Amino acid sequence: MTKNKLPMYIAGGILLIVLPFILQIFGNAWVRIADVALLYVLLAVGLNIVVGYAGLLDLGYVAFFALGAYIFALLASPHLTENIPALAEMFPNGIHLSFWVIAPIAALCAGLLGMLLGAPTLKLRGDYLAIVTLGFGEIIRVFLNNLESPVNITNGPRGISGIDSVSLFGHDFAKTLNIAGLDINSVTLYYFLILVLVIFTLIISHRIELSRIGRAWMAIREDEIAAKAMGLNTRNLKLLAFGMGATFGGLSGAIFAAFQGFVSPESFGLMESVMIVAMVVLGGMGHLPGVVLGAVLLAALPEVLRYIAGPLQDMSGGRLDASILRQLLIALAMIGVMLMRPRGLWPSPEHGKSLQTK
Repeated sequence: MTKNKLPMYIAGGILLIVLPFILQIFGNAWVRIADVALLYVLLAVGLNIVVGYAGLLDLGYVAFFALGAYIFALLASPHLTENIPALAEMFPNGIHLSFWVIAPIAALCAGLLGMLLGAPTLKLRGDYLAIVTLGFGEIIRVFLNNLESPVNITNGPRGISGIDSVSLFGHDFAKTLNIAGLDINSVTLYYFLILVLVIFTLIISHRIELSRIGRAWMAIREDEIAAKAMGLNTRNLKLLAFGMGATFGGLSGAIFAAFQGFVSPESFGLMESVMIVAMVVLGGMGHLPGVVLGAVLLAALPEVLRYIAGPLQDMSGGRLDASILRQLLIALAMIGVMLMRPRGLWPSPEHGKSLQTK
């Protein structure tokens, strides 16, 4: 960290700390939007390892997000003990494990699933890899949607409710915290929790980018044949990329389940995967600041456009549906950005130079 950038980092840190209190003036809904935006940043940073660093187009990333969410939902709710008598005898009061215990389990299971997905797809590239991972994501969603018989595990399309919230130092995040006369409500507490995890993952991702493994991933991204000729074990490196990216997805899913208090297969559809990929591509593949920018913009843009789509619907006499009009405006905005900035809003300088020399 250079001295000339230190004031910028300090100012950015202060802004992030006071941001939820500023948003509270306009309503808790805006703080919730900030929470969701940070959650998408966490997902985009994980997918950036696979797509941005290693150059592997993964359209099934939402499957790891779903796995983490359902693991947390099952281990932090009374659902399993209500439907499986054997577990009810072992845990008469329900399982209800702590978030700090379940989150590493969810991340580890998602990472292992990511490596299992990567193993049979190592020889695939580009469109073929995208199709296979897309099918994998849909398989997981359909699996969760139907796993309610003969033993009701996921409760099918009805989803799982009654999920415990996060607790830290004995305080439940579902309750308001009072510090020196300052009330910090639930959505603000989750904001700071997700913010800390985002900063932690950004530091890890940045250190990986500068490491030998990160450079090897980028070599595979630019030219896999040349990377293999230089002695890189592309097989193990790809598996590591899938596993590392999926780990962040599983962690994000656990936070999502705790934050929402409810999970269902509808939250993990194809459009979620497409949106996360769009965040990485729109912001700038392989460049962490760009990925963060793309995630924040695409997470907040639908809510901002809600205030534009409403008046446009009124102008048409109600003939245009506001939700469809909002999607149209988002699509037009994305098309405009990609036409003007084909390498993303904030692309990596090094990646740009390598592309220009080809």
